[in-house]
Amino acid sequence: MAHRYLDESLAATEVGAVVELVGDEARHAVQVSRVRAGERLEIGNGRGLVVSGEVLSAEPGSLRLEVVELREEASPSPELWLVQALAKGDRDELAAQAATELGAAGVVPWAAARSVVRWEGAKRDKAVARWRTIVREAAKQSLRAHLPEVAPLARLADLVRLAGEHRVVLLDPRAETPIDRLDLDGVGRVYLVVGPEGGIAPEEVAALLAAGAVHARLGGNVLRASTAGPAAIAALSGPLGRW
Repeated sequence: MAHRYLDESLAATEVGAVVELVGDEARHAVQVSRVRAGERLEIGNGRGLVVSGEVLSAEPGSLRLEVVELREEASPSPELWLVQALAKGDRDELAAQAATELGAAGVVPWAAARSVVRWEGAKRDKAVARWRTIVREAAKQSLRAHLPEVAPLARLADLVRLAGEHRVVLLDPRAETPIDRLDLDGVGRVYLVVGPEGGIAPEEVAALLAAGAVHARLGGNVLRASTAGPAAIAALSGPLGRW
């Protein structure tokens, strides 16, 4: 399988053209992955365009590729987004990583009422940047053509607004509707909401349901914060024809 690298500046091109990968991605390809001239690899722009071809030259900081094949991949619809409450340890980061590998279009970090972890001030910006790095690397590892978005830290008011515009699903093992029975016809974007270790607070549930959110269950088991979101994406991938 060809290595995949990400160059968000990559624009429309054609077979036979030469494209250049520079900066950190090129250094990683040459110095870490030991890519050499004559090898085959892929470069994507994170927005659906992927080119593949033979490496013409490989120097630290610059790699040149002759395009042999190119393709444009449409973003799947509906988009599946993970709203992940901040959780202890690295459970929230593991959820963002796995959700990306499984096809999430985006991830929203959520400061839930019962989240023990708090992102304040400079810590918030640093944490969001870390999530974006995690998602970027997971997208490359899983050969995603589309780089998922990591939204800014959300509060309850932000989720209430989303519930008025999109399908927002609260994952709850006590809900009556199985997640694979959700009616998603005509829905453009689905937000799957995972609470922290202590669960989603009653006042948060009430506000979101009043704004139009719905409940759904994955099964009778209570899943960890790192597992529930990715499991929900996997459960929907079959009915949506992605698997």
